[in-house]
Amino acid sequence: MKNVLSIQSHVVYGFAGNKSATFPMQLLGIDVWALNTVQFSNHTQYGKWTGMVIPQEQIREIVTGLDNIEKLQECDALLSGYLGSAEQVDQILFALEQIKLRNPNALYLCDPVMPHPKKICVVANGVREALIEKAIPVADIMTPNLHELRQLTEFPINTFDDVLKAVNALIAKGVKKVLVKHLGSAGKINDPDTFEIIMATPEGVWHLSRPLYQFNFEPVGVGDLIAGTFLANLLNGKSDVEAFEAMNNEVAGVMKTTFELGSYELQTIAARFEILNPSSNYKAEKVA
Repeated sequence: MKNVLSIQSHVVYGFAGNKSATFPMQLLGIDVWALNTVQFSNHTQYGKWTGMVIPQEQIREIVTGLDNIEKLQECDALLSGYLGSAEQVDQILFALEQIKLRNPNALYLCDPVMPHPKKICVVANGVREALIEKAIPVADIMTPNLHELRQLTEFPINTFDDVLKAVNALIAKGVKKVLVKHLGSAGKINDPDTFEIIMATPEGVWHLSRPLYQFNFEPVGVGDLIAGTFLANLLNGKSDVEAFEAMNNEVAGVMKTTFELGSYELQTIAARFEILNPSSNYKAEKVA
């Protein structure tokens, strides 16, 4: 069994952060060690929430505790997502350093959650800058959406060619795999009813499309689901392209179920059989 230390947000109600990623990864056979950066009543896109940022020291304390019982050598990957403060970035890097000391082959997937005013995605001051300065140089995998890709690279991104230039810039900085979630108007197809996603590696760029459901209110936590299931498929021994395709088919099933149930929250539990045995079979196309 593979093990992932997943350091990201927790919501008591709904599905975002660890609540979105943990159960699907467990269904795929991964033991998830969930460590929360914040604990909120619900995700921030409701416009109101209660809860608190977990003290940054807790990450170091928990990681040290795992090391004390000689478990860090069993950690196959670190996954980081929504962070409650810029200081938590340093604690993530401490965790990565300790894990790599015990298991040099461990992967680091950084899902760079950044402020997005239109989505009311509230992120603490300094997180963006800390991720750019400190996470990019050490991340094996990054999974930005289009808005986050613009912030990571500071490139103007309006076309598919712009997307390719930006992801190649991240690859040139040492990131081994970059997934860009939902290309929208910068997509290759550029169809409002089509969801487009790409994966870039030093070997090339792969593009995949599937139906985009028109929700009245777009569910939150899709990026967390994408990052978690992609990592789980990699750890299960799939190639980059196989993991990319498997993740997309699993997420497609969750989105279809969520849309059919008319839910604002991801229906990962109702869609559990779609994660275990997806009904779709979308294939990736190499484009560069």
